[in-house]
Amino acid sequence: MNLKSQLESSLTSDQLRILRLIADEASQTGLPLYIVGGSVRDLILGAAIKDLDLTVEGDAIALARVLAKRHGGRVTPHSKFGTAKWFLPKELRTETSETLDLISARSETYKHPAALPTVKPGSMDDDIRRRDFTINALAVRLDGANFGELRDDLGGMDDLKRGIVRALHARSFIDDPTRMYRAVRYAERYGFKIAEETLALIPAARPLIEKLSAQRIRRELDLILEEWNAAAVLARLADLNLLRPIHPELTFDPSMQERLANLHTYRGLQHLSPRNVTEGERMRNSDLGWLLWLMSLSQEQVSALNDRLHFTADLLASLFAVSNLYVVQTSFVGLKPSQCVERLESYPIAAVEAAGYAANDPRVKECFDEYISKWRYIKPHTTGNDLKTLGVEPGPQYAVVLCRLRNAWLDGEVKTDEEEKSLLRDLLA
Repeated sequence: MNLKSQLESSLTSDQLRILRLIADEASQTGLPLYIVGGSVRDLILGAAIKDLDLTVEGDAIALARVLAKRHGGRVTPHSKFGTAKWFLPKELRTETSETLDLISARSETYKHPAALPTVKPGSMDDDIRRRDFTINALAVRLDGANFGELRDDLGGMDDLKRGIVRALHARSFIDDPTRMYRAVRYAERYGFKIAEETLALIPAARPLIEKLSAQRIRRELDLILEEWNAAAVLARLADLNLLRPIHPELTFDPSMQERLANLHTYRGLQHLSPRNVTEGERMRNSDLGWLLWLMSLSQEQVSALNDRLHFTADLLASLFAVSNLYVVQTSFVGLKPSQCVERLESYPIAAVEAAGYAANDPRVKECFDEYISKWRYIKPHTTGNDLKTLGVEPGPQYAVVLCRLRNAWLDGEVKTDEEEKSLLRDLLA
């Protein structure tokens, strides 16, 4: 089968230009070049291809250096793995990519269950057989007259047509238990079924989950929380008993599922205009997912999970904060705006956002949303320099006066500069 037409219609003009350029160099140097794995899967399914997974049957580092020498840019090689990152010259960069990875075909072996693989140079046959599922073991040739030629050694095309996620061999999950999480993620993303013989491999691999490092298992969960239907993926993992083996506190009950059900419609402060949100305040989709998932846990439970998963410092702080806000959220009902601000400004903005999104009481939701989008930016027009000019001695009184003025604006007590000045005169009298 040849997928030339699909490549030409599915890739952007920039992607196709870079692909042709690399393929020409590969042809001239006698190196077979393939696009492999998820890129081919998505190409066949008609999904957008974001990353070009390029594999060279030979020395990828040497090819990358030839490309950089001829077309510009620079190369960072990783000799241990036979990979190279080509930092593209300005004229080849796209809106979504400034680099491109070239990977030498390789074989992988596992010294013991759940170990990271030992990587050795190999053939394309080796490279295809080291992959996780048949639907990810497809390759399309790119160099020379072979452009677009599909290589399907393991029946991946048939499984794609039938909507099946199938492991390549009986030790797949024992070698790498993270594949169990990917199997569920792919199945739920595409509406596929996991092959019965693949499901049957889970019980033997389940005890090995505890051997996975925090980084490896958290990365899989991060990727799940980036999915449009993260709730469905987590619910299926819970059904297969693949959450508690990570940690006994990691569960997925109906309330958690409800909070995450519409996560894909609300992605981290994006409902607000840029003037109201700094780039640093925008959460990764996965971080918002973690907060919505775990907010009903106690501080002690969050701490225990952190011992296993090693959250980033910012996410951990937000998890502790949202855990507290979840408990006290009803206490915000009936408060003045100034009282809400006084309480919320000590919390990470991510925690406030997640708690507001998940709040059942519309009054709580309104309070938190107003704080995020408007109230936290309200300040009095009077400054510390103004107070100094008026003869007020520098000291704690500055904060007291400025806070009182801000609260007056928040609560509608003052609405104009003149009203603020009048209140200031009263405060200083």
